Amino acid sequence: MSEMHGGSTTAFTVADFKSDLKPIWCAGCGDYGVLTPFYQALVEVQADPKSTVIVSGIGCSGRFPYFCNTYGFHGVHGRAVPTAAGMKIARPDLRIIAVGGDGDGLGIGGGHLPHVARKNVDITYILIDNSIYGLTKGQSSPTSPLSMKSKTAPYAYVEEPLNPLAMFLAYNASFIGRGFSGKPKDLKHIFTEALKHKGFSVLHIFSPCVTMNQQVTFKTMNEIVKPLPDDWDPTNRLAGMEKALDTETFWTGIVYQDKRPTVHDRLEELEQRSGRYKDLDELFAKYK
Repeated sequence: MSEMHGGSTTAFTVADFKSDLKPIWCAGCGDYGVLTPFYQALVEVQADPKSTVIVSGIGCSGRFPYFCNTYGFHGVHGRAVPTAAGMKIARPDLRIIAVGGDGDGLGIGGGHLPHVARKNVDITYILIDNSIYGLTKGQSSPTSPLSMKSKTAPYAYVEEPLNPLAMFLAYNASFIGRGFSGKPKDLKHIFTEALKHKGFSVLHIFSPCVTMNQQVTFKTMNEIVKPLPDDWDPTNRLAGMEKALDTETFWTGIVYQDKRPTVHDRLEELEQRSGRYKDLDELFAKYK
């Protein structure tokens, strides 16, 4: 989509998506490597800033809406996904993108994900994972590895970490991608394809916290990150699960994609078929 400037059509650029607020993450934070390719992907799909909404929860990633020249909603902890889903149902004409961290999305907000996935609500969810509660100064998170020390586990973490990729595949989300903020060029491609997808697209992006997490770092991640093979079949969900359960390699790319009707498509078809379909004016008239 493009905008009219003085009678001529001009494509949106990265500058159109940057707000006047400069990112205030710690120097070296991995989130910088997420934000830049995100801008680029918005340009690639020519998203209209006036019809794009970014919803976030609490945490370092919760600041995303402030740095984007779109509509934004900074909500409460763990509720970015259901808020985004509600927005899409109320305003299906808008492009809705939810952003959250591992604590926000897999801790208090984890129960929302399977239901948005099974309904296939047409939103994009970017889960930015740093395996720590960074904004609250270094507590263990749902993805903190065993033996990792933190403010809440000074001797060692004793809980098994969640596997976001395996969870998304088990939930049968219709688009699943995984990336690393240290590979921004790859992230641009993953973001672009997720934004093009019709249905629930969920992305697991690992983004190291350079201040609070000294165990899972850019160095340790670079040693295990590997792109999916060139001949990868993203329709093979079982093969995706095999990659998800590979704890020795952090496979990145478009892991799985299934083109199927969204909840909006199925509701509209059902309403039309039942003969009870009414627009809002008809419904209001009925109760006057």
